[in-house]
Amino acid sequence: MYNIDAKGMHFKELNEQVRAAVKDGEDEITLQNVNGQYYIGVGIREKPTITIEGVPGNDLAAFMDGPTLRVKSNAQDNIANTMNSGKVIIEGHAGDVLGYGMRGGKLHIKGNVGYRVGIHMKGYKKQIPTIVAGGTAGDFFGEYMAGGVLILLGLEGTDVKTNPIAGDYLGTGMHGGKIFVRGEIDPTRIGAEVGILDLDENDHKLLKKCLEDFCADFDLSVDDIMKEPFKKLEPITDRPYGNLYAY
Repeated sequence: MYNIDAKGMHFKELNEQVRAAVKDGEDEITLQNVNGQYYIGVGIREKPTITIEGVPGNDLAAFMDGPTLRVKSNAQDNIANTMNSGKVIIEGHAGDVLGYGMRGGKLHIKGNVGYRVGIHMKGYKKQIPTIVAGGTAGDFFGEYMAGGVLILLGLEGTDVKTNPIAGDYLGTGMHGGKIFVRGEIDPTRIGAEVGILDLDENDHKLLKKCLEDFCADFDLSVDDIMKEPFKKLEPITDRPYGNLYAY
């Protein structure tokens, strides 16, 4: 175990120390007293496990291609921006614009997430990026989504009208991928480009596989989570705004 005390450290110095430790072959790194430092894990291609004690700043795991990051608290915005592979585990809540343009890997958040989660998420070749959030989400969940899997669980208890699992414009502009939502979906909150569907056999297999991995990260029960029925959102067109640009 290799420890780095990030207290009072500029984000550039912290990331230089992390990269040096990875280059030296350290495969288990703990960052202590993290307080808003940006860009942790950015672009790293090796496969260390990095544990973050504290709240990391924006662009955690951006362009990352291999490591596993575990955050022992909350996290801020732009996590997994264009991430290619690896895993990010957030034990608390996370902010806005998570998984922007995400091409692969997994992002697991135990709590709630903010706005525009999964925007432009696309996948790459055979890679299927996956984001699972255990709580609720803000507006524009899955906006312009082109591929991958988004799963929203609402484990703290939700109600379609008074405490909805997701905000407005759910799936707006979506033209690929799948969104699985536990419980009921208010049809007035979804984008016009998506339909609300029941799960087929292949969907159940995919969902269970994703949830098994998520639950292992947080010591939760897959069976308990899947007692509640899920709905699937899929695009009803692969060119949601084609009429705006066609002549």
